[in-house]
Amino acid sequence: MNEPVILNHSFGVALLTRLQQIVPAIIAAGCLYAVNAAYGMSRDSHIDLLAIFAATLLLLLPRQNRTTDTPIFGRRMPLATGVVIRWAVALGILLVIGFSIKVTEEFSRRVVLTWALISAILMALSALLLDQWMRRVLYDPANARKAVFVGLNALSLALAKQLRTGREYCMEVVGFFDDRSADRLDVSEPGTNLLGRLQDLAAYANGQRVQVIFIALPMRHLQRVRDLLDELRDTTASIYYVPDIFVLDLIQSRTGEISGMPIVALCETPFYGLRGVVKRVTDVCISATALLALLPFLALIALLVKIGSPGPAIFRQRRYGLDGREIVVYKFRTMTVTQDRGPIVQATRDDDRITAIGKVLRRYSVDELPQLVNVLQGRMSLVGPRPHAVAHNEEYRKLIKGYMVRHKVKPGITGLAQVNGCRGETSHLEEMEARIKYDLDYLRNWSPMLDLKILFATAVKIFVDTRAY
Repeated sequence: MNEPVILNHSFGVALLTRLQQIVPAIIAAGCLYAVNAAYGMSRDSHIDLLAIFAATLLLLLPRQNRTTDTPIFGRRMPLATGVVIRWAVALGILLVIGFSIKVTEEFSRRVVLTWALISAILMALSALLLDQWMRRVLYDPANARKAVFVGLNALSLALAKQLRTGREYCMEVVGFFDDRSADRLDVSEPGTNLLGRLQDLAAYANGQRVQVIFIALPMRHLQRVRDLLDELRDTTASIYYVPDIFVLDLIQSRTGEISGMPIVALCETPFYGLRGVVKRVTDVCISATALLALLPFLALIALLVKIGSPGPAIFRQRRYGLDGREIVVYKFRTMTVTQDRGPIVQATRDDDRITAIGKVLRRYSVDELPQLVNVLQGRMSLVGPRPHAVAHNEEYRKLIKGYMVRHKVKPGITGLAQVNGCRGETSHLEEMEARIKYDLDYLRNWSPMLDLKILFATAVKIFVDTRAY
């Protein structure tokens, strides 16, 4: 993970980073065709090959790396000159290849020279525009994440200073937690706000919706770090340890740095950077296609639900989504009640609250299909931990260690727990613990292929699962 960890949190930043990589290649190929057509030249296989080679070289040539002592955004001109230099190198390689295989005479010199000049200008302009766009996304106060530090020492003070002065990190440093009293600590530096002792951290993080926690305790306090992680399992904060340590039970651990200071993600979402782009694009494409194909079927089901019993066709229920925020989840109504608040009684086999059409819908999981709309809205994903009713969340988060960690990702229509038989009523605590184990395994081991396997297994389970009722 070469980028600072904060950059991996945003879908917009990840997408812009990929655009910075591929836009020069698109410009090179598109500009060649445009210039060739503008001069009235015919398009042939040589032009196609030149466009492919130029675009491929721009994708393969290394981009200028930011060194550990360089800010994410320095002066803008080096960005423009960097992409122009890459373009010049690519042209030099193409020229050498052309002379070596003796095909340079196949191209018009004025086409090539005009193409080289216009492409360089457009690449420089695109680099500046994408950089400006990136700045606007990162500098937007709405994207700022609230951060606290565990341990007040030289390392945490230095890192906090970097986060405060670097707007591109988009973090609001609230303060520090330490077991030592203020008179034993250096709190004279501006912004050194001592918030409390380590035992106060979990309650503060929940109450103040802290999103990032940096643990900067010395290595000799390893057991205290373990205890802190246990206490923080009931939060949805992203947790980082400074410096490196790999002796804990980690969720999507990876190393990173901020201004040269090494850190390790101890508990983080798997959907950072390009992974998040892949996940979201897959969700949108599949859910949109499924909704369009199933629209007549969904309308028929809604009509049957309305005819079958009084009440709305769609049941809306509050559940916990990404980072523990409340969302509204849609389902076809399968019961005579639409219970959403207070103690919620789970459905049981032969439950007299379930309607006649509801039994069929629940048996084949058709009642979950309206959640495709939730996926398009961005509240849910096709695959992920199943969302539980708010009342059930509040009950089980007190009983199961690590329960809230499952909310580091969007809830899913189906998940690893469901295809492994963990669905239906959870009348015993052990049944819910089994679900959580699978949910955390999903976070640890996510890959696009795992999602595809779960979707395929779900399609098979619909017809053979006897626990659906």
